[in-house]
Amino acid sequence: MSDNRLGREAHNENSNLGHGKTRGVPLYLNVASQRDADSDEGLENGDGMVTPRKNNSSPTPREGGSNPPETQFHLPYPEGGLRAWLVVLGSFCGMLASFGLMNIVGTFQAYLSTHQLAHESPSAVGWIFSIYVFLAFGCGLQIGPVFDRHGPRWLVFGGTVCLVVGLIGVGNSTKFWHFILTFSILGGIGTSLIFTPAVGAIAHFFSLRRGAATGLAATGGSFGGIIFPLALEALFPKVGFAWSCRLLALIFLLLLIVANLLIRTRLPPKIGGSVWPDFRIFGDVTFALTTAGVFFIEWGLFVPLSFISSYALANGVDTTFSYQLLAVLNAGSVFGRAVPGFVADRLGRFNTMILACALCLISTLGIWLNVGGNIAGLCVFGVLFGFASGSNISLTPVCVGQLCVSRVYRSQEKYWPVTREITGA
Repeated sequence: MSDNRLGREAHNENSNLGHGKTRGVPLYLNVASQRDADSDEGLENGDGMVTPRKNNSSPTPREGGSNPPETQFHLPYPEGGLRAWLVVLGSFCGMLASFGLMNIVGTFQAYLSTHQLAHESPSAVGWIFSIYVFLAFGCGLQIGPVFDRHGPRWLVFGGTVCLVVGLIGVGNSTKFWHFILTFSILGGIGTSLIFTPAVGAIAHFFSLRRGAATGLAATGGSFGGIIFPLALEALFPKVGFAWSCRLLALIFLLLLIVANLLIRTRLPPKIGGSVWPDFRIFGDVTFALTTAGVFFIEWGLFVPLSFISSYALANGVDTTFSYQLLAVLNAGSVFGRAVPGFVADRLGRFNTMILACALCLISTLGIWLNVGGNIAGLCVFGVLFGFASGSNISLTPVCVGQLCVSRVYRSQEKYWPVTREITGA
C-alpha cells in the first residue's frame, strides 16, 4: 500500500467527520510502521469499525514513537456518540458491582472479625481480603491478552457467574477456608473478569477524553462504596448475614446484566495474536518505573480501605458509625475518580496522579495518625483520603496507555494489568 493511498484514505475518513458520521479527533499513526499497523488493526472504515488484519508480532509500548510528525496521518477515535457513552454506562454498572465489592472489604473484615471468625487472629482474617485483592488485580495479567484476542463478552459473563455465586457462597460460609474459596477466590477472579474489560473497552472509543470517560465509569465503584456499606449495616441485624449477602448478590446480578449487554469493543479482535502476557515490555525503562510507582501507591492506598472500620472500632467508636466511615470515604472517592479525569486531560495524566498521591500522604500522616477516636477528624480524613485515592483507579490505566503509541494502544489491555498484577501482591 503506497503512502499516497494511505493519505487519501485518511483524508476520506476525516471528511466523513464533517458529514456527521463519526465525531473524532486525530490519533497519529506512523506511516513508517504502516506495514505493522496494517497487520495489527487494519484501517478504520466509515462506520467507526476497523477491518481486521492478521498480526503475528507483539508490539512494545513505545514502538515507533520517534518518527517525525510529517510522516503521520490521522485516524480518529469517536470521542463520543451514543455507542461510546453506552459502553461507559455498561462499564459504570460493571464497576459498581466489582469495585463496589472491593470498596466494602472493610465492612466484611470488621463483621467477620467479631462474628464467624472471632476465634481467628486479625492477621488470619486479613488473608481473606489480601488474596481477594491480589486475584482481583493479578488475574488481569492473563485476562488482558484474552480480551485483546477474543473481546469482552465471555469474560464479563464469566465474571458475573463468579461474583454472584461467590457472594451467595459467602452468605453460607462458616469456616475460614469457606471464606477463602468464596470471597477470596471466586470474588477475586470475578472482580478481575469484569473490571479489566470494562476499562479496556472505553479505550477503544476515547483518546483525548479518555481520562474523563474512564473517571466517570470508575465512579461506579465509589457509589457502590457508599450504598453497600450502609445497606449491609442496616441489613445485618434485620435479616442476618446470609440473606444480606444474597440480596447483595441479586443487586450485583441486575447490574451485571446491564454490563453484559453494553460493554462492547470498536476494534476487532486480533487475529493470530498471542493470549499470553508479554514481559518484554519491562525492557522499556519508563514503563518499568511506572510499574514500580504504582506498586508503592497500591501499598498505601488499600490500608485505609481495608482497616478504617476496624481502626475506628479499636479506638472506641460505636459499631454503626465505624461501618459508615467507609461510606464517608467513598463519598469523597466519587469526586476523586471523576474530577481528576477531567483535570488530567488538561493538566497532564502523570502530573495529576502525583498531586493526588501527595494529598494522600498529607491526609494520612497529618490527620489519620493523630485523630484516634475523634469522629470529626475521622470524617475529615475519610473525605480527603477518599478524594485523593479515587484517582488511582481512574488514572492508572490512562497513564499506562499514554506510554503506548496509538497503533498499539489497545494492547494496554495487555500492558496495564501487568502493572496491576505486580502491585497486587
